[in-house]
Amino acid sequence: MRHNKKFNHLGRKSAHRKAMLSNMANSLIEHKRIHTTLAKAKALRMFLEPLITRSKEDTMHNRRMVFRKLQNKYAVTELFRNISQKIGDRPGGYLRIIKLGNRLGDNAEMAMIEFVDYNTTYTKEEKTKKTRRRRRKKKSGDQAQAPAEAQAQETQSGTAENASESGENASETSGESQDKTEE
Repeated sequence: MRHNKKFNHLGRKSAHRKAMLSNMANSLIEHKRIHTTLAKAKALRMFLEPLITRSKEDTMHNRRMVFRKLQNKYAVTELFRNISQKIGDRPGGYLRIIKLGNRLGDNAEMAMIEFVDYNTTYTKEEKTKKTRRRRRKKKSGDQAQAPAEAQAQETQSGTAENASESGENASETSGESQDKTEE
């Protein structure tokens, strides 16, 4: 009888189930997102979330307890170094399951399981404020006319200087041409 056995057996013996969940947890830690069936994703969440909670406190005992379940020292190192730093302030719910629809061959419900803090689509990141570009405020009539008149006077004086320079150049060239005709 299966009284009070609430977890999903997944149609496998206990050794096969433990090995499968361990391998799936290693893959999830390595890739941060995997595709699997919905039942396996739910079982994996129950298997992995207590291990992630243990990884928040980096002690030798916690590392050994996690290694006992995962059997992969690279996954344990990744979990304790990188993942625990990113999810350190989260009080639980480290994994997200997203349903993907049914598989073509056997119509099994498929799902994607991922770490919540590693998906940039759903996580709320602090957005940098964009600076607004505004037009200059129009000045009142008197103030607007004064700078306009000043600009007009500058341009007129600038054209007068250019004209005087060009006149000097013109007289020089005409003087040279007169010298050439005299010769």
